[in-house]
Amino acid sequence: MRTLLFLLQKEFLQVFRNRTMLPIIFIMPVVQLLVLANAATFEVKNIDLAIVDYDQSYLSSQLKSHFTASPFYTIVANEVSVSKSLDMVHADKADAILVIKQGFEKDLLRGHQTELQLLVNAIDGSAAGLMNSYSGQIIQGFIQEQIAQRANVTVPHITIQEKFWYNPDLTYSHFMIPGILVILVTVIGMFLTALNIVREKEMGTMEQINVTPIKKYQFILGKLIPFWVIAMFELVFGLILSKLIFDIPLNGSLLLVFGVAGVFLVVALAMGLFLSSVAESQQQVMFLAYFFMIVFILMSGIFTPTDSMPLWAQIVDLVNPLFYFMKVMRMILIKGAGFMHIMPCLVGLMVLSVLMLTLAITKYRKTS
Repeated sequence: MRTLLFLLQKEFLQVFRNRTMLPIIFIMPVVQLLVLANAATFEVKNIDLAIVDYDQSYLSSQLKSHFTASPFYTIVANEVSVSKSLDMVHADKADAILVIKQGFEKDLLRGHQTELQLLVNAIDGSAAGLMNSYSGQIIQGFIQEQIAQRANVTVPHITIQEKFWYNPDLTYSHFMIPGILVILVTVIGMFLTALNIVREKEMGTMEQINVTPIKKYQFILGKLIPFWVIAMFELVFGLILSKLIFDIPLNGSLLLVFGVAGVFLVVALAMGLFLSSVAESQQQVMFLAYFFMIVFILMSGIFTPTDSMPLWAQIVDLVNPLFYFMKVMRMILIKGAGFMHIMPCLVGLMVLSVLMLTLAITKYRKTS
């Protein structure tokens, strides 16, 4: 035990003397929370719309005014032809084109079927779907309003009260920040652990440690425990910062959050130990760590629901620790889920921690 305490003291001193790690530990969490929480969003708020009005009638101008009144749309041009509007889309000056065909007002007044054309830039499929939905709602509301007026029907006043569970204001940062915190903890647990051990190899101090009477488990615990503590501190710091700046909900048990985080960090630390065992330089371990982190992050559900992924991707996610922890963080913080609700994710993390730790310890060999 005394040997382990000396090793822990040495590791903490080494970490805080390393000028490369200090910015990652203290500056990166603040920057990522402030930038990603505001920038990483799928909300579509500024849609540049070009309108081609072949009808030039009173009702067509009324339809255009409905789009102008919407907070989501900015009318960037009233073109005379579709080809000129398409040039704006190609130049990235317009996101969508509304084409009002000739005879729009006449057909609408006579009760005949009328046509409108909406051309949407669908490079971003998610944004295109939202633009199509917004436009459809505006057009539908306009048509119903005109039908009611022409039929001299008094439309009854209907009040619809909507209530969204867990995130009533649909604040996107409340959805994103738990995911960002998971990424921060992963970087500290996996990336810095691997980088620290490989740095010992490059400096030649690893060989010096190997010839000492330090046991294998003491060396591994001495390397992993400091970053476990630092990562837990990062989580505490990130939660406090998120509450003060973004007022994220903390509906569940924080004790449960830290308990699951502790299990998750065992997986992340074991992965860092494994990567450091197969790499011979800091450059190699950085490439390996980034490869695994990018795959894990993109498949974790931070941006898109994992239920929307194909079946093979959902099966692959069973070995993705970020998938489990991401889900647990959102369930506890936003929904206020209890222990029994997160039990499947916790069991998955426990299984991964045992498997990953066994693989990492087996791969690492202390030679004397």
